[in-house]
Amino acid sequence: MIEVKEVSKVYQQKIVLDKIELQLPKGELVAFIGPNGAGKSTLLSIMSRLQGEFSGELFIDNGEIRTWHSKELAKRLAILKQNNQLQARLTVAELVAFGRFPYSRGRLNEADKKIVSAAIAAMSLTDLAAAELQNLSGGQLQRAYIAMILAQDTEYILLDEPLNNLDMNHANQMMRLLKKLVKETNKTIFLVIHDINFAAAFADTIVALKDGALFKIGTAAEVITSEVLGELYEMEVRVCELMGKRVCMYFDATDISG
Repeated sequence: MIEVKEVSKVYQQKIVLDKIELQLPKGELVAFIGPNGAGKSTLLSIMSRLQGEFSGELFIDNGEIRTWHSKELAKRLAILKQNNQLQARLTVAELVAFGRFPYSRGRLNEADKKIVSAAIAAMSLTDLAAAELQNLSGGQLQRAYIAMILAQDTEYILLDEPLNNLDMNHANQMMRLLKKLVKETNKTIFLVIHDINFAAAFADTIVALKDGALFKIGTAAEVITSEVLGELYEMEVRVCELMGKRVCMYFDATDISG
C-alpha cells in the first residue's frame, strides 16, 4: 500500500500540492486525472522520490519514502516521466536492458536477458530490438521506454502520461497490457492520464486533482459523471454508457461553420 499523509509541495511561493491525503491499495490500476497544473505529475514524482523536498509523509509498504535505500526502492518501484531523452546512441535492446540494472548492475545473466526479451515483445518491438533510438518514431520510442520499465519488474509502476505519441491502436494495446499486468501479476500501476475515456474504461480507482488539492477519488461510476467532471474541468461534459463502460463527450462542434 502507498499512503500519503498531508503531503504538500511549494514551488517558488506557489502551492503545487496542498495537504494531500490518500490511501492507495495494492493490485490496482489507479489513474490520476485533472486539468493542467493540478499537481498530478508532481505527486507522482514525490511518490517515486524524484522530488525529495516536500512536507508531510509518504509511506510505501509501511516504510516512509525518505528512509528507503535507493537500491531497494528501485527493486520495488519504477517510474517513467513525460520527457525522456538520452544522448547516447543506444539500441532498443540496450535501453530496455537498463531496466535490469538494480538487479544485475550492468552484467546481464540469462534470466535478465529473458526478461528483457519479454518486455520488448510485450511492446511489439521485437523486430526493432537492434534499431537505434534516434531512428525510431515518437510512438516507437515511447514504447521502448515503457519496455524498460517493464523489464525493471517492480511491484509498483508509475507512468506519467504513458500514452504520449501513441496512435489509437497502440494506446489501446498499452492500456490492455497494463490492465493485464494488474490482473495476472498483481502489480500496482499508477498513471497520469489526460484521456478520461481510457481512465473510465481501464482504471480500478480514479484520483481527480484540481489546484493542487484532492478533488475526488473513487471508481469510474463515482468519478466519471457529468457533475464531477464538469466541475473538475470547468466545462460541459456529457457522460453516457456504452457496452458497460462510461464514455465522455467533451467537445461541441455544432457552432463551427465551414
